Amino acid sequence: MAKAQPSRGFVWLQCTETGDLNYRVQKRIKGNPYKIEVQKYCPRLRKHTLHKESKKK
Repeated sequence: MAKAQPSRGFVWLQCTETGDLNYRVQKRIKGNPYKIEVQKYCPRLRKHTLHKESKKK
């Protein structure tokens, strides 16, 4: 019997200005075609910047 694929998984939020992977968040994977884009704090720049979803390499 095959195991079911998990419905939630972890993704990283990458700063658009520095390229740093600053945050790891959970996201529903099944049935969600959208990528996360949020304003989060970037410790390197010491200000809030746009962070987009990416996969860790």
